[in-house]
Amino acid sequence: MTFSIWHIIGVAVIIAVVATAMATLRTRRKDIKKVAYMMDALEDGELNFHFQDKNKFNRTLNRIRTIFEKQRQAHEQESWTKLIRVLTHEIMNTVSPIASLSDALSRSMDETGHSELDVKAGLDTISDSSKNLIKFVETYRKLSGVARPVKKAVGLQELMDKVISLDQELLTAHDAVCAYTPEEPDLMVYADEGQISQILINLIKNALQANAKHIQITGRMGKEDDVILHIANDGEPIPVAAKEQIFVPFYTTKKEGSGIGLSLTRLIMRQHNGSIDLVKSDVSETVFELRFR
Repeated sequence: MTFSIWHIIGVAVIIAVVATAMATLRTRRKDIKKVAYMMDALEDGELNFHFQDKNKFNRTLNRIRTIFEKQRQAHEQESWTKLIRVLTHEIMNTVSPIASLSDALSRSMDETGHSELDVKAGLDTISDSSKNLIKFVETYRKLSGVARPVKKAVGLQELMDKVISLDQELLTAHDAVCAYTPEEPDLMVYADEGQISQILINLIKNALQANAKHIQITGRMGKEDDVILHIANDGEPIPVAAKEQIFVPFYTTKKEGSGIGLSLTRLIMRQHNGSIDLVKSDVSETVFELRFR
């Protein structure tokens, strides 16, 4: 059996096409693995990966990493700037009166130790200011000393029943009701039960302090197998100027508030590889979203 030159060329073309297709398939498989690796790294907040090959696809992935890195640096810088501004404000508000009053008492005393000013009242003021500063530092220590979560599988229905039961006396005192409604049965999260309970209790207390009468908690599965909780209440809305500040440590709109509740909540959720966000706050309702991944 003989083959013409055209048969040989045809076979060679087919072999070349098949070889090219197989090489392309292998490359695509590698590219898919690279994308999967990059997505895992981004979800974990790790941006220290870098693809060495200089092909166009790798350059694109490296550029995406650079964009994320710049955004994270900008966000961290903004967060630190806000934190330093709040810390400076709080410390100066406490220390300035102490320094001013101490200096005034010292200058008012004569050689015999007598003063025209009320020394006792001045010392009481200094003492109160010092105690407030110590309280502020203790609050900061609490914020910076959050224990690592001890995670286990937790059923949300059981957890919500406990949380609502613990808050029932407070709810009754405010003539308010709180209910949990899962959109699907047997929802579970892998989390530290004590820490998540404290988050929910704080969110309920915040709602009651905003004069809420109805607090509705719903649970559902997200598109990426994450568990999403919405904590909604009909209380007074969060002021527009405060919406971007509520997660900043020590920022508060309450007279008696420490300003660490929501920032502590965000820290705990991040340690759970999750998140908390203010989804909505207007005259109809305020909604916070907890997301467990």
